[in-house]
Amino acid sequence: MRIKIPQAYKPGAEDVANVIAPAGLEANTNYLKLGDYFAKTLFIFTYPRYISSGWFSPIINMAEMMDIAIYTHPMDTALALRNLRKKVAQIQAEINEREEKGIVRDPMLETAYQDIENLRDALQQAREKLFRIGTYITIYGKNLEDLSKLEHKIENMLESKLVYIKPALFRQFEGFSSTLPLCEDKLLIHTALNSGPTSSLFPFVSPDLTSDRGILYGVNMHNNSLIIFDRFSLENANSVVFAKSGAGKSYATKLQILRSLMVGTNVIIIDPENEYQNLANAIGGSFFKISLTSPNHINPFDIPLMPEGEEPADVFKSHVLNLTGLIKLMLGTITPEEDSLLDRVITETYASRDITAETFGTNKELNPPLLEDLQVVLKNTEGGSGLSQRLDKFTHGSYAGFTNASTNVDIKNRLIVFSIRDLEEELRPIAMYIVLNFVWNLVRSELRQRLLIIDEAWWMMKYKDSASFLFGLVKRARKYYLGITTITQDVEDFLKSDYGRPIITNSSIQLLMKQSPTSIGSVAQAFDLTESEKTFLLEAGVGEGLFFAGLKHVAIKIIASYTEDQIITTNPEQMIELKGLKKNT
Repeated sequence: MRIKIPQAYKPGAEDVANVIAPAGLEANTNYLKLGDYFAKTLFIFTYPRYISSGWFSPIINMAEMMDIAIYTHPMDTALALRNLRKKVAQIQAEINEREEKGIVRDPMLETAYQDIENLRDALQQAREKLFRIGTYITIYGKNLEDLSKLEHKIENMLESKLVYIKPALFRQFEGFSSTLPLCEDKLLIHTALNSGPTSSLFPFVSPDLTSDRGILYGVNMHNNSLIIFDRFSLENANSVVFAKSGAGKSYATKLQILRSLMVGTNVIIIDPENEYQNLANAIGGSFFKISLTSPNHINPFDIPLMPEGEEPADVFKSHVLNLTGLIKLMLGTITPEEDSLLDRVITETYASRDITAETFGTNKELNPPLLEDLQVVLKNTEGGSGLSQRLDKFTHGSYAGFTNASTNVDIKNRLIVFSIRDLEEELRPIAMYIVLNFVWNLVRSELRQRLLIIDEAWWMMKYKDSASFLFGLVKRARKYYLGITTITQDVEDFLKSDYGRPIITNSSIQLLMKQSPTSIGSVAQAFDLTESEKTFLLEAGVGEGLFFAGLKHVAIKIIASYTEDQIITTNPEQMIELKGLKKNT
């Protein structure tokens, strides 16, 4: 007796159909049941006399489960001309008969006659072609009630444009087969259309921001596609984020930071509210507190590393201009004479340490001066005693620990956060200026893909000198492979500045989230929003907004994974819950 040994099962190509196919199919007169879903095929049978381009986009962009098939069958022009000639003869005969009987003219007949004559001319001159068009839509639902609701929704949307649909009664299987990606028109329900109306059905009209490079920003609310974009692929990598408090702007930014770090981008953050501390701690970033009593200090007079290909004298001149802007920010209003004096005194302060324009940055053994050195030079310079006294609170007074100390922060990390939460409000613009100048020197010294995040940037826009400095960074960032993100909830203050709108125009990416009724007018004017976009921003939920990238813009929904959410959340309820879990473990 021969025993047959069973062979191990090996999947083959014939199994693919069984994997893809549903468990079963039930055909009814008005619908199909595919596994756990119900399906129904509709077809367009009537079009209006005129249809505009993009009229079909609301259907294509619906965030519902559906399949759409558009079949275009070219018609023979000679045959079409013969048929049109017969038709125009019939209409002409009917018009003549009505005239002979004295019946009042029929505008519909005259319009039809004119339309056919125009079409005959266009076909004869090869300006138009005729096509037989079949447009089929298969919709899906978990039950018949959902199917019916979706059908009525599509029907109402199309009827508002004078386009009418019907279900494929008794032919649902053929309709379903026609919308499968097999390119088989089994329903064969066609309407004759010329080139113009046919082109209006072109399906690729939904805004799309999906590429094979970059990071995931969110989900396109028009068509549920993913918004994957590389900000460094645009003319500049700068970005602005405008939203009211609680709309999710910091959440969205932290998500972008986390995903940018994953693709190798270094990130530097100016944090006015300690919102990025959890993020820094979670991924091993550096977190520095800048305050009156903090052990972390940045000396604004530090000598930057010399950028490759630049002359020491040019770097020195730029550095002196930045320091002049900082001192003016500290002192407040100064006269033109005092402004000129500051420029000269800063140069002399460096000279007191044997640092000149020609040797700037070339001798690393020379220690840079401090703010108190500048005060001493001012005090001993004619006309500078008044300025020296006004600087005293920053050198020996209550603000001394903040601005008058040597730099001791280590910046060798891929994520660096500078927190200025514990500073007085009047000192925050000064702190931002000092940190930005420090970061700018770092960026110029080594070419590397970086992001600089400036949260609550409106603090800097309140003062002309700090706003001018920020605008200068935004304008020059591209040259050094830097993308600057400015975030603000006080849109009015930002836009009132002379540098607010130029910063927006120099930012290729803009993210607008929920706006307040008081600021929506300014935002709409700055970004040239339509009425529907204004309404959307007023009614947007948390994490929703408009995402602009170059000439494209889409409605976006910010979505994070569970792990990402645990790292970046600022929701007080979630924060309390997370703290409780940490204590229990």
